[in-house]
Amino acid sequence: MSVDSTKAIKEKLLRKAVRDIHVRKGMRVSELIDNMSAMGGFSGQHLYNGIEITKAMLADKKSFNFLSFPADIVSTGLRGVLADMVKHFDAIITTGGMLDHDIARSFGGKYCVGDFNADDSMLHHLGVYRLGNVFIEQKEYGGKVEDAFADIMGRLYKSKDYKREYSASELALEFGKEIKDEHSILRQAYLHNVPIFNPGILDGAFGTQLTIFSQTHDFKLNLLKDELALSNIAFDNKVTGALMIGGGISKHHVIWWNQFKGGLDYAVYMTTATQFDGSLSGARLTEAVSWGKVKEKAKYVTIDGDATIILPVMAAALGLE
Repeated sequence: MSVDSTKAIKEKLLRKAVRDIHVRKGMRVSELIDNMSAMGGFSGQHLYNGIEITKAMLADKKSFNFLSFPADIVSTGLRGVLADMVKHFDAIITTGGMLDHDIARSFGGKYCVGDFNADDSMLHHLGVYRLGNVFIEQKEYGGKVEDAFADIMGRLYKSKDYKREYSASELALEFGKEIKDEHSILRQAYLHNVPIFNPGILDGAFGTQLTIFSQTHDFKLNLLKDELALSNIAFDNKVTGALMIGGGISKHHVIWWNQFKGGLDYAVYMTTATQFDGSLSGARLTEAVSWGKVKEKAKYVTIDGDATIILPVMAAALGLE
């Protein structure tokens, strides 16, 4: 390597100096994030980069944008942020339990602030479920889902619009149509015509109710219909982006189908998982580049951290209300 090329590389690497952040009273979230543009370490810099990439992705009118997330965060107050964000995206990919928690809470299910260190044997005897540090009395979860399912599916089955065969996204649409809670993700998706793809729809209370319903009614669940829809999205859109919260099937369904168009053009992923067990949840977006699921020249970043902290800050900074 020549002296000149070494100098050029060094200048490029050292072109941006770390700048101190100064927080003042009354500072807006957007101002704080702007101040983080050159903070350097560590995940804070990734948060800033993620906000900038998401901003560019949402501003790109040619980009078809996905929002993906697992069910667990829908049990928290983050449900409200997700519901507000729905209208800014073109499609949602999530997991089976998202329907459970969104429906239960839409019909008055009381979810309570709990404790990670609670005595789980005691909770079991009391009939209280623990989801992280969220407490849910049994009747506030399964009972609410069962009652809402029986009511909505019962009316749908008797209506002239009943089709006998549904995809997961079509069922989500039907439930969103009937839910009146404006804080509901399903409701907001229905109002803004945003499809909810749920490849793991059978994994949870809603899926169990579907199974029971199918035993006594003329009903079929067509899981392949949504896969074909996702395939069409991948092949019909030259530019795609994704904000992916957490891993598992919701993340993988986004990156899997996008590999067939050459990969995502924009990708922001937040996770608390480690990559050293080879898990999909822990895999950084750089790994997805090796599979062609994210383009080599894509704008992408992995943010290490808890979505219940990161996402509200991102949403506030981006003005996603």
